[in-house]
Amino acid sequence: MSKDPGDWLVVKRVVRFGETDAAGVMHFHNLFRWCHEAWEESLERYGMNVNDIFPNGIEKDENLEFALPIVHCQADFRLPIITGNYLDLILYPEKIDMWSFQVKTQFQREGENVALGLIRHVAINAKTRERCPLPTPISRWLESSSIDLGPRPL
Repeated sequence: MSKDPGDWLVVKRVVRFGETDAAGVMHFHNLFRWCHEAWEESLERYGMNVNDIFPNGIEKDENLEFALPIVHCQADFRLPIITGNYLDLILYPEKIDMWSFQVKTQFQREGENVALGLIRHVAINAKTRERCPLPTPISRWLESSSIDLGPRPL
């Protein structure tokens, strides 16, 4: 695990043709997919095994004690994102309370903000489906990620 949060909070992407619509711009659903994938990659880079966080449907998930469903998401598109754009996805994780957190993802092209995504999760007990405290690995990631990567997106 890297000790520099910038190593796990900045993810690079290139927009591919298949991720755009008939107008040649990124299709809106890809922003949410990329937000989630950037979060997954961030957890891996931090040192977590994503199979300990997400059910994978292949192996028995009976040992997973919690789930982290998305309870809210939103997106703002500021400039067109087109095929071939190189993007920096900068993650801004934030603990909301003892059972929920959100990750804002700022999309930048050559330092210019082109989009912003937000995904909010709540921790629930995998068996009872009742709200529960955030799992320790997620709490550690959130605590370790609370650094200054520049102005936080609104």
